[in-house]
This record gives sequence, C-alpha cells and structure tokens, in this order.
Amino acid sequence: MQDIRTRDVSYEYQGLQMVGSAAWDAASEGRRPIVLVVHEWWGRNDYVKRRAAMLAELGYLGFAVDLYGGGRTAANPDEAGAWMNALLGDRETLRGRFHAALDAARTLGQADPAKAAAIGYCMGGGVVLHMARTGSELAAVASFHGALSLAIARPGEASRVKARMAVYHGEADEFVTAKDVSAFLREVETAAADCLFVALPGATHGFTNPEATLRGEKFGLPLRYSELADRASWDHMRLVLNEALA
Repeated sequence: MQDIRTRDVSYEYQGLQMVGSAAWDAASEGRRPIVLVVHEWWGRNDYVKRRAAMLAELGYLGFAVDLYGGGRTAANPDEAGAWMNALLGDRETLRGRFHAALDAARTLGQADPAKAAAIGYCMGGGVVLHMARTGSELAAVASFHGALSLAIARPGEASRVKARMAVYHGEADEFVTAKDVSAFLREVETAAADCLFVALPGATHGFTNPEATLRGEKFGLPLRYSELADRASWDHMRLVLNEALA
C-alpha cells in the first residue's frame, strides 16, 4: 500500500525566497528519480501539487516548482500575464530559478540526484522545452499544451538538446498557432532532437486541467478540459519517463 507524503521546501535564488512542494511514496525505500513539475501562468497552485503527488504514485520524487517566488498564485489573467511576461522577459533569471528548484530537489533524502526529468503545463510546458533546448542535464521533458515559442532559439543561440522531449499539443489550441507548431518542429529537426510530438484532435488549451473549463467561462478564455486527452497524454508520458529514467 502506498503512503504518499508531501511537504513544502523552501529554497532561494538571488535573494528571492521560493517555495516548492515535494511528494514521495514513504512506503517505498531508497532514492528515486526526480521529476520537476512547472506550473501554468497561474503559479504554483494546487493543480501542480496534485501532479507532483501523481508522480509520487508512479515511484518518483515529484517536485512542484515555484518560478514566481513565495509560492504565490495569480487571481486573474491580468495578474498572471504580468508575472509571466516579466519572468519570460529575462531568460537568464528563468533558467536560474529552474536550476535552483532542481538543486533543492536534489538535496532531499528521497531523491536520486543523478536522475532528473521535468514536465510542465502551458507556460511551464514551454519552460521545460526551453530548458531542454538550452542543454539542461535532464533525461526527459514533457510539455502539455505548452508555449512552443519558448523552445525556439533566438538569434545567435544554438540548440543543445540532451533530453528526450515529449510534446502533447491540442489541435484546437487557440493560443498556440499552426505557425508556432511549424517553427517548433523545424527547431527540433535542426537540432536533431529526440522528440515525440503528439497532436490531440479536438483538444484545446488547458486540456489536462479539470478547472480549465470553469476558468475559461469565468474569464472569457478558450480553455476546456478533455478527460480523454488528459488521460492519453499522461499515460504516454508515463512510458517516456519510465524509459528515460529506468
């Protein structure tokens, strides 16, 4: 029988206090691979903490990352957009905060510091692809309805992909255009990256989050949950992580 435990983990980057959330199965002995979970533009909320716990059920140390600091979460799209744009406008800080979370996870007694992967949602999906493209020491990354434009190299940059990438994209996503998809696939080809791109028919932005439909209605955004796309993408990701972190 599993015994899933969770606890907040404080860590710091350049004087900013961050609050991550770790999850593991206390019924299982030994160290386990780390899988970071990077949040949507809303911040490190209960949704990504639940995903970290689901990863713990699979035998990993799930670690919900805090990219905004203080574990804060946005109350509305305007606030979320402002925080996200400020973060994405400084890629060096973005990468630094991601690596600070990974370093914090590696210090935990339940973690195998030599084995790590990352998954992300929406903004977080783009972040994990960006980390893979810039050569982070990750065995695999998985993006769910992610911001694919974050994975495109800027002028003068080169792709240094080491991780296996799995990308789960809703074909009806109004936030990620066909142009974004084409540019991302060209980037993958140029980098000769190991990438599994899965297009999910009918799925919109936010398809993995059960709260997406209500949020879409509340804020007038094209968001909708899809149980089929959610389960299919999660099950596929399990196989990717199992192979990469075995």
